[in-house]
Amino acid sequence: MRAQANRMSRLIDDLLSLSRIELKAHVKPRSVVDLAELVRGVADSLQPLARERGVEIALTLAQASVRGDRDELIRVAENLIENAVKYGQSGGRVDVGVDLGAEGARLVVRDYGPGVAPEHLPRLTERFYRVDVGDSRDKGGTGLGLALVKHILQRHGGRLTIESAAGDGATFTALLEPADAPANVGQDLKRAS
Repeated sequence: MRAQANRMSRLIDDLLSLSRIELKAHVKPRSVVDLAELVRGVADSLQPLARERGVEIALTLAQASVRGDRDELIRVAENLIENAVKYGQSGGRVDVGVDLGAEGARLVVRDYGPGVAPEHLPRLTERFYRVDVGDSRDKGGTGLGLALVKHILQRHGGRLTIESAAGDGATFTALLEPADAPANVGQDLKRAS
């Protein structure tokens, strides 16, 4: 009963978070956030889970400042890194990187687990979609994590890309506009997705 109550509590929290994000969907965040520092903090907070699952989180962080809502961007990093630790744990390692390139600031999370079959990739960010319902429930998933990530990134003028092949892990890339980007960059990122 306790496990089910905890799962329902997480589900309600995720639904409320999604609702709050959708309410602010057209209000672009203005604060400047150090993405590398934020990701380092999230990775540090997930170290106990990683140790419990036998997974090493390897960081490669370059300086990248973005305009954004700090709490929402923490949620993006938490969801992506935690998913990689939980669902890619058989690979024993999760690489987390932050860099700044021609397309913008990137948060890249790669696991070396079983990967995701191609037919599931287009649906991964749908609400409540799960590749394996039983496995997701066993690991505490609500089916809303990647939907939250997608909506947060859209609110920030960014996008999420997912690359995977069965048996070869998965790579999730959150692309965000840098803090010093011209005003039209966000529109360019939306058109590219």
